[in-house]
Amino acid sequence: MSIQFDRIASILFLATGVLFIVGSRQLASSSYGSSVGPDIFPLLLGIILVLLSIRLFYETMVAKTQQSSKEKLLYKPFLIIFFATLVYILTLETIGYVITTFLFLFVCFQTMERSKVMTSLIISACFSGFVYFMYVEVLKGTLPGWPIWLS
Repeated sequence: MSIQFDRIASILFLATGVLFIVGSRQLASSSYGSSVGPDIFPLLLGIILVLLSIRLFYETMVAKTQQSSKEKLLYKPFLIIFFATLVYILTLETIGYVITTFLFLFVCFQTMERSKVMTSLIISACFSGFVYFMYVEVLKGTLPGWPIWLS
């Protein structure tokens, strides 16, 4: 990518991160039955996004040379991941976090690199199970678990 594009993207990501932080401060700090409130996750995402965008902006300011070669835009992987995200959002409540996240990650990993099916399966399963366990069991938060028809 070009340095100019990265600089503009870093500014947009910085604004998005600030909006996440401001928006999270307007959410209630606690939720019924949960010791982790709904404001924590967007607040942390906003802080991480702000820090990463500042770093990207700094790197674009320090960079001396600009690559002039045009990269081919990959529309097909973008559209696959975009539609997978839409399906993920629409099915999260009905199918549950673990299954939906596993399928979403598997589709995304396979879109990026098709040759490593077993690696994608293992990483997708471990990540979705680990995050569910940590958030629900350790942090006592709530996520849509398993679908009713599976229980």
